[in-house]
Amino acid sequence: MNLTIKPLTAELIPAYLDFFDNRAFSATDVNGPCYCTCPTQTSEEIDRMVSEFAGDIKGTLRKYAAKMLAEGKIRGYLAFDGKTAVGWCNAAMKNTYVKNRYQFIPDFAWDGDSDAVMSVVCFSIAPAYRGKGVSTALLTRVVDDARAAGCSAVEGYAHLRKGEGEFDFKGPEKLYENLGFTLAAEQNGVAVMRKTL
Repeated sequence: MNLTIKPLTAELIPAYLDFFDNRAFSATDVNGPCYCTCPTQTSEEIDRMVSEFAGDIKGTLRKYAAKMLAEGKIRGYLAFDGKTAVGWCNAAMKNTYVKNRYQFIPDFAWDGDSDAVMSVVCFSIAPAYRGKGVSTALLTRVVDDARAAGCSAVEGYAHLRKGEGEFDFKGPEKLYENLGFTLAAEQNGVAVMRKTL
């Protein structure tokens, strides 16, 4: 594997769409189809999108994602094996996300330092690449770029579980711990994993 991590730019929008079109999820993955639109959509915007699903959920999600990408409303990092996108991490300044019913950032995690915190709200790794260090490489790049940008911390919002389970789009607690994140807060099985920079 020849892995490189790149921040999402306008030039990489075709690679982003290709990843979610073709390899982000297996046919049986409960997290798909998805194009990572919801973290920056209000509940009302999500409802409007869902009302258009009819018989083409994936097509509707893709249409909204393409518009949001063109507007710069989806931010994060793509992982490439050679020229093929094989992973995604939705990461941006905490204050760019919105509160909605899906709580990509849990209600109890919002605080006064949102302007200086980089948040990681989602990972999507192609099934054939899971367990091969792609999430670690993505998260490492997020931390490095957050430090270079003068952020005070990086946060992730892991589901707490005992033992190994199916792929978790939030990233497992252990992923964060392995990169020096610590448990900053926890409620109802969701942890704020924080790395102070």
